[in-house]
Amino acid sequence: MKRIVLSLALAATMLFSASAQKTINEVPCKADKTIVWWNNAKAPHSNEETNDEVRNERGHFRNTSQAVFYLYNAPKDKATGQAVVICPGGGYSAVCIEHEGFKLAEYFQELGITALVLKYRLPNYGHKEVPLEDAQAAIGYLRKNAKKLGIDPAKVGIAGSSAGGHLAAYTSTFSPDATKPNFTVLFYPVISGESCMTHQGTFNRLLGKEHAPYMRDMYSLNRRVTETTPPTILLLSHNDRTVPSINSVLYYNALKHYGVKASMHIYPEGGHGWVCKETFRYDKAWKRQLKKWLEEINKQ
Repeated sequence: MKRIVLSLALAATMLFSASAQKTINEVPCKADKTIVWWNNAKAPHSNEETNDEVRNERGHFRNTSQAVFYLYNAPKDKATGQAVVICPGGGYSAVCIEHEGFKLAEYFQELGITALVLKYRLPNYGHKEVPLEDAQAAIGYLRKNAKKLGIDPAKVGIAGSSAGGHLAAYTSTFSPDATKPNFTVLFYPVISGESCMTHQGTFNRLLGKEHAPYMRDMYSLNRRVTETTPPTILLLSHNDRTVPSINSVLYYNALKHYGVKASMHIYPEGGHGWVCKETFRYDKAWKRQLKKWLEEINKQ
């Protein structure tokens, strides 16, 4: 009798696992193409994630151990030649791929910009190089396939929100000059590791729970800006209690110090996590300002 019960339990577990895996692989979105890139076994580094990847009812991925690209092609009659890798936020504990990924990609499509939404491998408390190499791979994919995609390899940017903003700025400052993105779009990004202004969870998951204090300085991205950092626009809210606005101010000041083209828009209210949510009072404003900035960048 025990064997029968155990067999039934095992069968139920396998059925649930298969169903969960199907849900993950068949993510409902309007992407033109889904590219399964690499996993921990094939990537340069592993995040040593051993738990099964899950996707909750809000569309947030957790325990990611495989990088996936969701490609949104720009309409041919609108195409500007630009492309952008999108890094959704989630405090490096999740990839919040719906509004900060898929919806944002649809917005870029409307502007004639090819978008690649990145489901990146999370750093899993200390594997800081892992999300960076996924973002670099995504940029490399767009440039390598530029002719086929109808884009200019010299017009490939990166965008990110919250911790995804940290990843976008991380890629823009840590990558070798020859492989850096050509422009950067940051929504309420995590930038600084200083305890009085940072999002603690983001830095703990990036650097590990027991990381040395000096590591926070190394990965405070305002300290990594140079004259070769890409042109950047920052969009955020004054009353953001999750990631204080000082993060963006520090990055903006560093960009200006090195003569990098930069623009910053701070909205009076809206808090955190408002990208592509029509309930945000300044939804039309940020879209209008970003569109204008991207058009200016494209002329250079």
